[in-house]
Amino acid sequence: MTTEQALEPRIAGKVEDLRGAIRAALPGKVEVAIIAGSGLGGFARGVEASASVSYSDLPHVGAATVQGHSGTLVMGRAAGVPLVLLNGRRHIYEGIALDEATVLLRAVLLETGARIVIISNAAGGLNPTFDVADLMMLSDHINWMFRNPLIGPNKEDWGPRFPDASDVYSRRLRGLARDAAVEAGITLREGVYLAGHGPSYETRAEVRMLRTVIGADAVGMSTAPEALVAAHMGREVLGLSVITNLLTDPAITTHEEVMENSKKAEANFKKLLETLLPKLVKG
Repeated sequence: MTTEQALEPRIAGKVEDLRGAIRAALPGKVEVAIIAGSGLGGFARGVEASASVSYSDLPHVGAATVQGHSGTLVMGRAAGVPLVLLNGRRHIYEGIALDEATVLLRAVLLETGARIVIISNAAGGLNPTFDVADLMMLSDHINWMFRNPLIGPNKEDWGPRFPDASDVYSRRLRGLARDAAVEAGITLREGVYLAGHGPSYETRAEVRMLRTVIGADAVGMSTAPEALVAAHMGREVLGLSVITNLLTDPAITTHEEVMENSKKAEANFKKLLETLLPKLVKG
């Protein structure tokens, strides 16, 4: 049995099933794919949708189970730019494997041809200079999930067996995002995102370790697997976090707080993306 044959039932077959479903529901090609994380539906609501489909109606995906995640795949436009929007995501803390959590992204990238992937999330701030509702651009990440979505047989036409991860977050896109933030009059922080698997929030001892020993600026429960998959497939990746709570302040963290504070950042997040998107496809 070849490597590809071994992979087919587990991943490649699921991806092909999904591609067929996406082709039927959302036909067309785009340059940009965006993943909207917890509480970032404000931007999603502003997308001029031409077609959409629920995750629960797609094979091998399953309904989003977390408040703040619509669980809808949308084809449309924002700031005049054609895009595909993954409005919500599946997480491994929902009891699924990393390859299951990223199978939709793989299928979307293959079927729509998107070359640029913007991945957003809600994150806890570890950097003491950050404020609630700040936007942070990811300069890098630390995969504290201790799992990798690329484990298993590799499909060579998707990407290399041993992909380089030293520059997952595109320098070019980060430069364009900085320019867009200045143009929009928005403060855009930059830092290292640490991805844990959740679903519990961090202990006080973990917060001290993550900041002082590990050197992370923000912590969340997603993004790293999606970024690795997109980079593996040769896509340019931009990561954006909304700082929804400050872990430097020894207070109890709740999902309700995260959702409420993400709403405070909606206007700036939307403004940043609407300023940035035309720059991504210019020329």
